[in-house]
Amino acid sequence: MHLAFQTPHLILNSAVLNGGLVEADHLVNLRVPKENPQPCHTPEQTLQNFCNVNGWSGTTVGMMTSASINSFRIQQRKVQGVDIVVMLTTGLANARRIGDPAEYRKIATLPAEVGTINLAILTSAQLTEAAMVEIIMMATEAKTAALQNAQILSPVSNQIATGTGTDSTAVISGKSAPTIRYCGKHVLFGEVLGELLIDAITDSILPDKTPARKQLA
Repeated sequence: MHLAFQTPHLILNSAVLNGGLVEADHLVNLRVPKENPQPCHTPEQTLQNFCNVNGWSGTTVGMMTSASINSFRIQQRKVQGVDIVVMLTTGLANARRIGDPAEYRKIATLPAEVGTINLAILTSAQLTEAAMVEIIMMATEAKTAALQNAQILSPVSNQIATGTGTDSTAVISGKSAPTIRYCGKHVLFGEVLGELLIDAITDSILPDKTPARKQLA
């Protein structure tokens, strides 16, 4: 998955490359083998080398996954003139429940696994920074709800998983009116976003179990 923006867009993200709050020209979700073919390279170097080979200028937000390309899903809806788009891949090889014992016991260790549920959430509307943080919260809840509905278990605790150990999320703000300041469960934006996320994740991991949703004008 690769997105190229005509002008830099504000992205709040937990990606491997250029994570944080950045103005970016590209977003990429790079599929790699489970076994790193270039063990001498860090994930950041692998992603940056990929950007260089493709000749991308500017800043790239880069996520990494070993999930099958068949898991890619996109869900989108236009509501009252605002586009909301969800794109994702799902890999569940390292599914975990929050609070499971960690394999790595050094506080600053970087995990080597690349199983991963990677989410990219885009909207045409302009998001405040607080709204972008709230979307991260909403995405986390939606992911947990979808895994709960699908009865995905953590192999560590044998309890319902809440994600994987290497998930990444990116929220991309648009540049058009209106400005979105609130996007939680009490407002229409949050309702639509939650439905899109749960449906896309469910369809990715259980393609025959996705519920039908109403369409909003």
